[in-house]
Amino acid sequence: MRFSIRVALGALATALLAAPAAADTPTLLGVYKDWQAFTSGSGSAKICYAISKPTSTEPKKVKRDPVYFLITDWPGRRAKAEPEIVPGYQYKDGSTVTGQVGSGTFEFFTKNDGGNGAAWVRERADEIKLIDAMKAGQNIVVIGTSKRGTHTTDTYSLAGLSDALDKIHATCGM
Repeated sequence: MRFSIRVALGALATALLAAPAAADTPTLLGVYKDWQAFTSGSGSAKICYAISKPTSTEPKKVKRDPVYFLITDWPGRRAKAEPEIVPGYQYKDGSTVTGQVGSGTFEFFTKNDGGNGAAWVRERADEIKLIDAMKAGQNIVVIGTSKRGTHTTDTYSLAGLSDALDKIHATCGM
């Protein structure tokens, strides 16, 4: 369930980035340099998230769905700042993804569902270390492998991340 909700949220956020606001879309909380903050839902289903698109992707000519990195607060589950990578393709079965921030490398596990792939940090303690590194870093480089065996490298700017996280934490009371 966690995967499909996040993929749906990402799709909604992507749609919001490309289209005027509508009644059933997430609410934009603000734009903070290379990151945007959104909220969606209410009561125990309320969530808040920060999202960014990569500033560069390799290889350039590979066909992919929208690619993004998001960090979600789930107050109803008492989950704060859960990072997720959405690569725009299905991952190779059993593969892992790495994210490098400065000299730190973080490993993500992958899952494919309904034609989409996503990756998450396995342990909460590593999520906290990753978020701290991202707040202090300039970019994160994410490396993954598609189901077809294509190796991809996506670079995300971290400019504005701290402000976007502050906004989602405040909005979701976390």
